[in-house]
Amino acid sequence: MARDLPVIIQGGMGAAVSDWRLARAVSSYGQLGVVSGTALDALLVRRLQVGDPGAHMRRALAAFPIPEVGQRIIDRYFVDGGTGEGERYATKPMVSHRSSERTEELIVAANFVEVFLAKEGHDNPVGINFLEKIQVPTLPSLYGAMLARVDYILMGAGIPRAIPGILDRLAEGFDVEMRIDVKGTTDKGDPFVRFSPARIAKGVIERLPRPRFLAIVSSHVLAKMLATKASGEVDGFVVELPVAGGHNAPPRTKGVFNDLGEPLYGERDEPDLDAIADLGKPFWLAGGFGEPGQVVAALEKGAAGVQVGTAFAYCSESGFTREVKDEVILRSRAGELEVFTDAIASPTGFPFKVVQLDDTASNAVVYEKRERVCDLGYLRHAYEKENGSIGWRCPSEPVDDYLAKGGDIADTVGRKCLCNALVANVGMPQIKKNGEVEPMLVTSGDDAVTVSRFAPEGSTEYSAADVLDYLLQDVDA
Repeated sequence: MARDLPVIIQGGMGAAVSDWRLARAVSSYGQLGVVSGTALDALLVRRLQVGDPGAHMRRALAAFPIPEVGQRIIDRYFVDGGTGEGERYATKPMVSHRSSERTEELIVAANFVEVFLAKEGHDNPVGINFLEKIQVPTLPSLYGAMLARVDYILMGAGIPRAIPGILDRLAEGFDVEMRIDVKGTTDKGDPFVRFSPARIAKGVIERLPRPRFLAIVSSHVLAKMLATKASGEVDGFVVELPVAGGHNAPPRTKGVFNDLGEPLYGERDEPDLDAIADLGKPFWLAGGFGEPGQVVAALEKGAAGVQVGTAFAYCSESGFTREVKDEVILRSRAGELEVFTDAIASPTGFPFKVVQLDDTASNAVVYEKRERVCDLGYLRHAYEKENGSIGWRCPSEPVDDYLAKGGDIADTVGRKCLCNALVANVGMPQIKKNGEVEPMLVTSGDDAVTVSRFAPEGSTEYSAADVLDYLLQDVDA
């Protein structure tokens, strides 16, 4: 196995749980730190509005290769001293398949900022993680990360067949396009998103390093398809098991649940690691590999290493609020923490791991009380209107709105607004027009129930380095 490959990939947990601070800490240690690419434009806007403590956003924007773009974003969103308590965040336009130039600029700059800050102060590789299900901002997001010289692109929650070839073209400065999923399409419309680097760079195009692409998969079948039929080179795989946090691949046997209502996974959902190894590409195992013995076992199975998310999610450098970290670690220590695989919470339709915490949307009372709004819109679905044009809807938006767009009421039952909840998890919840504060919804892998093992007795704090020291203790240098 090539020694330039990391043994530990720190999982890309959104939104901003795996932020630039965490990724920088892990990469500085010599393993692969990964920032989450989810909702970075919204996060940049809100970080500027709270006054940009430490001036990190403004420092990164000052380094953006198109200076007038960075300054325009600062001029529009920065609030000196920060917004007052109880004030709503100014909103940004929701992305669509025909976003404006200003919207594209913001997406490009936001991804540049996150990667730039993660790479500051060291020379080690940094990655960024994207969800294939969030398709519309993908092209400008990739370009922004590449402008900051990102080293790895990781993508799951779908089939990222088009991405390798797109990376090839962006590295050369060429225009790119990508077909998006459109419900009920007859191809009368134009189901493509397009992006031109020249439009952002005002014609000044530079060749960029092409980052390595790692596809996050749950089966050897998908791995083989991507290895042979993707639009360009897939450089490796992260093989994710169902105990991993965030979104999980649906089980191959549909409609089977345990007594708690969680989807059941069986032998058919176990990836064939020998078949993946036969593809001749490096792979990492993810989901339940947060112990030193499991790291060694993965290496013995031919893996380059493991991807670990949950162990890092509650360390000092992660983006979760201190309140969340304290509650999870204390409940873990008391043996009272539960993680539920919710089959219907996510608008994507994928099972979604939810930590059960009283004051979050995991509590039915909190969920029912929340006024349904859709004002970030990352998980909206595209659908074809009667006239052939493309519209957007989300099963988590107001039910009447969803039905008016031709949606099925059954799709709305139990759906939770992940966009707003995940941003709330990192301390930047929107204040709604009725004065309500957006509730959190915390996601982690099953290993969250034992995460207190990293924190000394009597404390709820530990570092990313503590996790890495623990994971690598039995791995030869």
